[in-house]
Amino acid sequence: MNLNNLTHTSGEWLRGSGPESDIVISSRIRLARNLAAFPFTNRASAFQKAEIEELLRDRIAKLDLSPNLGYVKMAGLSLLDRQLLVERQLISRELATAEGPRGVALGAQETLSVMVNEEDHLRLQVMRSGLTLDTAWSEINHIDDLLEARVSYAFSDEFGYLTACPTNVGTGMRASVMLHLPALEHSKHIDNVFRALQKLSLAVRGLYGEGSRASGHFYQISNQVTLGKSESQILSEIQDVVPQIIKYEREARQTWLSENRQGLQDKISRAYGTLFSATMMTSEETMELLSYVRLGVNLSLVEDLSIPTINELFIHTQPAHLQKLVGEPLDGEARNAARARYLRSRLRESGASPN
Repeated sequence: MNLNNLTHTSGEWLRGSGPESDIVISSRIRLARNLAAFPFTNRASAFQKAEIEELLRDRIAKLDLSPNLGYVKMAGLSLLDRQLLVERQLISRELATAEGPRGVALGAQETLSVMVNEEDHLRLQVMRSGLTLDTAWSEINHIDDLLEARVSYAFSDEFGYLTACPTNVGTGMRASVMLHLPALEHSKHIDNVFRALQKLSLAVRGLYGEGSRASGHFYQISNQVTLGKSESQILSEIQDVVPQIIKYEREARQTWLSENRQGLQDKISRAYGTLFSATMMTSEETMELLSYVRLGVNLSLVEDLSIPTINELFIHTQPAHLQKLVGEPLDGEARNAARARYLRSRLRESGASPN
């Protein structure tokens, strides 16, 4: 599998075509599974990890899927390529930095990835554009059934699926949605939303999940409890809450627009103009400026850019993607200059104009 091709394509989840995609970037479901015949990854020897990877790679290759999944071994990848997959949200930071035999199987549209020898023997992930948790669940449940027909999972009648971390025992499922919430953050109401979510045992994380902070006004909301609840109950809890957050964000956008249209237009225009003219740009600054331009497109205050283009720029301006696009390793300052050049070029290619 040629990872260089990823820098010239967009995964399905970046296309902005799903339901409520003005606010919901993506829906994701992840399942943690382990093989009954082997110790957990953190207890397994290098030899056992190699056995696990070989077994699972063989079983994954034989799944009745069209097209078949492509498999990538982590041991053969450079640090840059590993980071590329993290930025693409196809693997976790844990898989990228772990030791020993491990890999990932990837679907052609980047909707499916199957990590091998991460914290658990298997981490299945399906990610879709917009608010599509039911679709994601249907797809990942099918893949899980296909795998379970070929391997024996570690399962307890009392506790459910057994996992390396006790917080994942039970269904082994994390369901999440990634939301773009610039207006709630601007209005200072976002903390109230987060407190309400915590009372419902829902977690709020940044763009890259656990341990990451919010950037570009992106937040991931996911379940915390996996034991004692069914998959349908977990999905229902998130699906009950997310429409309310969407409603609050849309109301906050309209309030901002009606009460201070000139100020909002100025903030968006300054962001747009900076992206077109800056000669140095950090990743964090790029995220924030693109966030305001994305808001402008959704409020019809910016007319010559599309949401898929902006979504793609969020990913392509990340450090590993940028260095792959340039074709050479770059230090911090050179990377900031290259990022600014790329933004100017890509925006003009898209037909956008700062005027």
